[in-house]
Amino acid sequence: MSDPEDVLFSSAVKAEQARLGSRASFEGREWQTEITDNLRQFLAVIDTFFLATASADGRPYVQHRGGPPGFLKPFGSHTLAFADFAGNRQYITLGHLNENDRAHIFIPHFATQQRLKLWGRARVVEGDLELMDQLVDPAYAGKPQRAVVFTLEAWDINCRQHIVPRYTEAEIAPGLDKLVTRIKELEEEVERLKSRS
Repeated sequence: MSDPEDVLFSSAVKAEQARLGSRASFEGREWQTEITDNLRQFLAVIDTFFLATASADGRPYVQHRGGPPGFLKPFGSHTLAFADFAGNRQYITLGHLNENDRAHIFIPHFATQQRLKLWGRARVVEGDLELMDQLVDPAYAGKPQRAVVFTLEAWDINCRQHIVPRYTEAEIAPGLDKLVTRIKELEEEVERLKSRS
């Protein structure tokens, strides 16, 4: 496997880091290369991410992927996979992966203001029913077409700066439920007080 620093930073990137004074802060750093328990816990709540690929001649493309929480599933220490649901039928990601397997997954988690970056290689798997059974949530309405398997080379969680907190309905539901209950209690108390006067 490649040195993780070389996966994250090309020679041109390292040159820019040196020119702009940040290179020393990255030299000798231990980069994450395996799926840890913390990463598994993080992925278990994720319902959206962005997958970046490039054609053989370097033309980039970023595609949003969404599904039920935990749909990006870890397998072992270096593999992630997800069901590819029917979409816009452009198949740009599929075409790119046929000629260039390098890929990047970017996951912003707005509620905790974290951004997770995963570098690796991806491949499309079609017709593997056993794999699809592991990836698909039967309660989810999306129609799976194939699987995408991502081999992890390096990952990093970094800087919370400029991530504006946003929350999903599921994340705010417990707080709203408490507010609704409290409002109901107060309304009942008001009615009781009115009836006494």
